[in-house]
Amino acid sequence: MTRALAQRLGGRLRLDEGLDCDGLPEQVCEDVPANTVRMVGALTLQRIGDVVVDARTVLPWVLAAVGAPAGLTGLLVPIRESGSMLPQAVLAGRVRRAAVRKWVWVAGAAGQFVAVGGMALAVATSSGVLAGLSIIAALTAFALARSLSSIASKDVLGRTIPKGRRGRVNGWATLMAGVVAVTVGLTIRLFGGDDIGAGAYAVLLAAASLVWLAAAAAFATVTEPPGDRDQSKRDGWLAPARALLRSDGAFRRFVAARGLMLVSALSPPFVVALAAQHTDSRFSELGLFVVASGVAAMLGGRFFGGLADRSSRLAMMIGAGGSSVVVLALLAMLALASTPHGAWVFVTAYLLLALAHTGARVGRKTLVVDLATGNRRTDYVAVSNTVMGIVLLATGAVSAALAQLGVEIALLFLASLGLVGVLVTRSIPQPDTGSEPEPRTQR
Repeated sequence: MTRALAQRLGGRLRLDEGLDCDGLPEQVCEDVPANTVRMVGALTLQRIGDVVVDARTVLPWVLAAVGAPAGLTGLLVPIRESGSMLPQAVLAGRVRRAAVRKWVWVAGAAGQFVAVGGMALAVATSSGVLAGLSIIAALTAFALARSLSSIASKDVLGRTIPKGRRGRVNGWATLMAGVVAVTVGLTIRLFGGDDIGAGAYAVLLAAASLVWLAAAAAFATVTEPPGDRDQSKRDGWLAPARALLRSDGAFRRFVAARGLMLVSALSPPFVVALAAQHTDSRFSELGLFVVASGVAAMLGGRFFGGLADRSSRLAMMIGAGGSSVVVLALLAMLALASTPHGAWVFVTAYLLLALAHTGARVGRKTLVVDLATGNRRTDYVAVSNTVMGIVLLATGAVSAALAQLGVEIALLFLASLGLVGVLVTRSIPQPDTGSEPEPRTQR
């Protein structure tokens, strides 16, 4: 996107009104409206691709379509989530040595383009165990490439967009991606449902891969001022990560709260499992769950984006608490009702969980950017994501074990974690965004 076009769009959207660029260079302040348009465009494209490469909904259907062993389905979410988080503390040192961080994001997007293209090729040319293992390998590569974009995006956002406007960047991108998710879901529902074959999935994945190529091109146009390059030679990453968690109380509470908020991320697959137990749901219901995810993004993206700019901590609390309440309400309904429930009960629960997850996600992304500045922000993002990769694997293992005793028990465990997460999130100091009087804590 050209600078003139981005500036013109920013002007029409009145993104320059009430602009306070405290802490940003003057030249960067002039480019805030254009940079907002560019970043929203790139993040929207990325999330459009995420709708297709969704480890909770679409990829399980892809594995079934190619005849892959059912056991591989259980690897999708841990590989997708942990694979993008665990490497970040190791990669952070290399990212800190880059004066302009947007190229790190672009490299990550290019890697995701290649990985998703590999999935499409595997689906189109193979089947059974070979296809399943190829998809798992491509998903691993996808997650590793995503870790680069995840680290860099927070830095670029902090360098180019002032406080009080960062939440809406993520919120608008989530809203736009939600519209596309609804469109994709309705298309799947109307044109084939459970009759969709491997060839159609291959085309869908190939189209999604091109979206990341377009996202890389859009992000490359962001005007980012060169920052300080970290020239220090650090011995490993474990000791600095441990020191950061020990010395920074606000950051430590943020990491703890994020770990306890996994209810919104890990509950949806169990809700789908309950739907299979209590209804006659088949693969044709894939479209409904994709639509539910998209509707949640449309409803929650802009709302939680604006809320996160006022209080990112509150957005996180609503996300964790709301998820727990939805899970507990669903469990109570199943326990008390004497008649079977239709698929719409579970789709509605899925929709509400996705809505709460949007709040938790937008809130934590905004809070971690606002808590720190400069290279400290890179450390925050990398360390918290690496720790979360470990916590996700552990929590996923525990919930999977509990699910052997009953899916309801696993959901009850996750809901309990979410309620504790609300209390921990409340203890995190809310950074000054210009709309709240709370002072930033000394670190």
